[in-house]
Amino acid sequence: MTAQLVTVERRIAARPETVFSFFTDRERWLSWMGKDGEFSFEPGGAYRTNVTGDNHASGRFLEVDPPKRVVFTWGWETGGMPVPPGSTTVEITLEPDAEGTLLRLVHHDLPPEARAPHKEGWTHYIDRLTVRAEGGDPGPDHWMENTPA
Repeated sequence: MTAQLVTVERRIAARPETVFSFFTDRERWLSWMGKDGEFSFEPGGAYRTNVTGDNHASGRFLEVDPPKRVVFTWGWETGGMPVPPGSTTVEITLEPDAEGTLLRLVHHDLPPEARAPHKEGWTHYIDRLTVRAEGGDPGPDHWMENTPA
């Protein structure tokens, strides 16, 4: 079962409340991932975001538990990835620790051919989120115009 998972963890030098806000505020979300999007940050609320180039992800928020946990469905409307909208689940947990926050992202139910690209994608975006949450600027997202190979 674990083979169907993609997991990314980061220690972030910021309080869980700060990190959580990057998953529940449109402008903050778009500061680390995506160039446009509509979000309804509540259980059952839908989202649709342009992540890279013409690739749109969409799904619904299943759980929003400040400042500890956000769970949402995930999939691609466009981009050729075999992950239809809402067909997988992303679980974000935030645990306070001495350095700030341990962020754990677990992406469930990905088909085998989608695991490596999603691992690469989530690593890229969680790195950008880490810089943002720590008060830095990750700079322009070089994936905005070109989808990674």
